[in-house]
Amino acid sequence: MHALWYTLLALMLVVYVVLDGFDFGTGIIFRYVAKSDEERRQILSAIGPVWDGNEVWLIAAGGTLFFAFPRAYAAGFSGFYMPLIILLWLLVLRGLAIELRSHEPYRLWHDFWDTTLQFASILTAIILGAAFANLIRGVPLRTSGYFAVPLFTNLLTHPYIGILDYYTIIAGAFCLVVLALHGALFLVWKTDGAVRERSIHAARRMWWVVIALEIITYALTAVVQPDFLASLTVRVWPLILVLAALAAFFYIPVSLKGSNDLVPFIGSVVFIVGMLTAAAGALFPVLITSTINPSYSLTAYNASAGSHGLNVGIVWWPIGIALATGYFVFVYRSMSGKRSAGKIDEYSYK
Repeated sequence: MHALWYTLLALMLVVYVVLDGFDFGTGIIFRYVAKSDEERRQILSAIGPVWDGNEVWLIAAGGTLFFAFPRAYAAGFSGFYMPLIILLWLLVLRGLAIELRSHEPYRLWHDFWDTTLQFASILTAIILGAAFANLIRGVPLRTSGYFAVPLFTNLLTHPYIGILDYYTIIAGAFCLVVLALHGALFLVWKTDGAVRERSIHAARRMWWVVIALEIITYALTAVVQPDFLASLTVRVWPLILVLAALAAFFYIPVSLKGSNDLVPFIGSVVFIVGMLTAAAGALFPVLITSTINPSYSLTAYNASAGSHGLNVGIVWWPIGIALATGYFVFVYRSMSGKRSAGKIDEYSYK
């Protein structure tokens, strides 16, 4: 049961990164691929019906963490209080930028909220990458089950670590370009005209940046946390997932030459899903790694709720997820097709 809830939690986080990831990605490249107000409204019409719904998966994952692993929830939310508050405000700013942009017709107003959207999207992607890197590197978790780390110290991984160091910053930059590529491929699929062409150009350039940062990130991981990479290669199915993810990633530039614009985006989805699920498999059963003593780490076994609660929850969880999944299928099917700059619908945010 503990392994099942660990898997469900990881699955919900992966779904969140895939869905809200393309929202962040479009925000990151927003001002680059859309030059005119009409083109920017074209992009907003592509993400407008789904961006807020995508964030439901983050809330659901947080609720699942609270329900299934309350000790890890308490430790994580207390130790990462500052970056979580920053993340919360960035998500708020992002939502305000999308919704308030249409309230006034002035160019200065539009430019302000467009810049806010891009700024919030960039920082959110970096924070998400840095947060995951903290889980891999570990935190000074004590016997009490709690930890406290400053936002940064000397940017080194020892002896006094902070949330931001050279490793987590590089991981944040890697997450930034991966999500930017993901967003560009989403726009290739969902838009046409000049926005689509610029998105293709941006995707091809960022594909190379992803390769460079991926190599650097994995090299640093081997130095900072060699046990993680050992688990990644020793266990069979995480290794298979990594190979599948890399195959999908290297097929992206080939698929961009084809006529089906959905294929490159699917390649990005497979890449993200494969890498994240492989990482979750390599970390299992650890939820929060202790750098003080591995025995202090919080795992799916010592941080879980009682067996009765987990057994009851497994009955209701599929019902809730089925309803949420059905809603998302309906919305995405209703908004199928490309968004054209000359034919902006009710989600245009005029």
